[in-house]
Amino acid sequence: MDPMDIVGKSKEDASLPKATMTKIIKEMLPADVRVARDAQDLLIECCVEFINLISSESNEVCNKEDKRTIAPEHVLKALQVLGFGEYVEEVYAAYEQHRYETMQDSQRSVKMNSGAEMTEEEAAAEQQRMFAEARARMNGGGGGGVSVPQPDQEQQLDTQQSNPQS
Repeated sequence: MDPMDIVGKSKEDASLPKATMTKIIKEMLPADVRVARDAQDLLIECCVEFINLISSESNEVCNKEDKRTIAPEHVLKALQVLGFGEYVEEVYAAYEQHRYETMQDSQRSVKMNSGAEMTEEEAAAEQQRMFAEARARMNGGGGGGVSVPQPDQEQQLDTQQSNPQS
């Protein structure tokens, strides 16, 4: 592949993260199999080339349908056209799993950001508790029992912080 084969991009710009790819390669092989560095590099180059091939064909399928955005169905059709039809079912299942996980993550995020918010007083009390725990760890060497200030101690801490001369 010529360094400028990818429209206006250098070869380095069109690559995959080596650490991630190496991890994937190792996960796919038995534990006792080792892969030479140059073989890993070749596999990564093959993956990049495969992605370019699928992307290009997906774009053509998209253009034939007079669409401006490549959709998952365009990618699946590209796999068919390029002779990878036997993988369509597995790719679609992976896509559905990804959609499900993404939906779960966004629902979790919404739940964390709504309804579970503390009042300003609760947040201040929690902050004071965490400060006290941190001080206890620093002063006491972190040994097992961390003393958490009681409400009257928290007021003293508030007073000390608002009057730093003390």
